[in-house]
Order: sequence, then C-alpha cells, then structure tokens
Amino acid sequence: MWVTTNGSNTMTSAKSSQRNRRLSAILALPLVALAVTWTSPSYAFDFWNWGKPKKCPSGTAWSKEEKKCVAIKKGSLSDEDLARAGRALALEGHYRDAIKVLAMASNDNDPAVLTYLGYSQRKLGNVDLGISLYKKALDIDPDNVDTREYLGEGYVSKGELDLAWLELVEIEKRCGTTCVEYRALEKALQSGSAQY
Repeated sequence: MWVTTNGSNTMTSAKSSQRNRRLSAILALPLVALAVTWTSPSYAFDFWNWGKPKKCPSGTAWSKEEKKCVAIKKGSLSDEDLARAGRALALEGHYRDAIKVLAMASNDNDPAVLTYLGYSQRKLGNVDLGISLYKKALDIDPDNVDTREYLGEGYVSKGELDLAWLELVEIEKRCGTTCVEYRALEKALQSGSAQY
C-alpha cells in the first residue's frame, strides 16, 4: 500500500508489515528449535527411543534407577540393567563382553540373562551350551518367544531341523505367524542357516 506523506511516495505500511513478518520469523526460531529438540531421538525426552537401551561409553551401562551411565561392576547395576546391557553387547557382536556383564547378575535363573548368555555362547560356537541355557530359560519362562526363536536357530545350526520346527510351532501358538520371531525362525529353516 502506498502512502503519500509530504509529497513523497513511501511504502510505510508495506515496510512495517514486512518488518513484522521478519521479526515474527526470528522470534519463532527458538520455539522451532525447542520443538525439534523435544522430539529429536537423542535429546530431551528421548521419545523416539522410549524403551530402547541407552548408549553408554565402554565399560559402563545405563542404570534405570540412577538414570545415567554407571561403571559395570558387581553390585553397581540391577539384574535388569545387567540383562539389558548384556543383550545390547550380544546383539552388537561383543559376545565375550556380554558374557562378562551377564555373569555379574545376582540371579542365576533370570530368563533374560540366561537367554543372552545362551545367545552369546551359541554365537561363539558353543552351540550345545547355548541350547542348554535357552532350555533353562524356557523352564522358567516358557512363553518367551525370543528365547524360543534363538533355540530354534541353535537347532538349525546343528542341522536338527525337526526340533527347530517344533520351536516354530510353539512361537506360532504364542504370537502367530506375523511376529518377528516367527518370521526369523521360519527364514532360518527355509535357508538352513541361522539368521540371528
């Protein structure tokens, strides 16, 4: 809009409107940054990683109780935290480290600890020991489909496909044919080699 003042044409109203928009945009930047921070996977509320293990420096693990990384030593973490840390190490391929961490658990009969001890042993080539640990875990928690899937993979690696098929049937009873564990063991059976 053109405004005439003292005989000269100026864009006073238009310039003012443009300045207001710029100022609004500049003032909105911190709000946008704050919103991005709150919803970002690695910041603030950590919404996207809810329930996922926290990354800690080597030699430490996330303590759910203390809500921080603490040194891994006997008595410094709960069995739940040790199982979570051992699982993360095992799934990252650090089997020997996983075994060391899981061995610190005070409850020798924790199904999660037994499962990931079995997983680590199997991946190190100690398949029979891994299978025995899986069976012990299933004696305590027969509905654990992760353990059943790993047990089935152990049987596949030994060529005992009939026993692996029995585990697939047990998994199907518990979570159907669309769960990750069923599909992984089914794929292992079809290919004749362990997937995990």
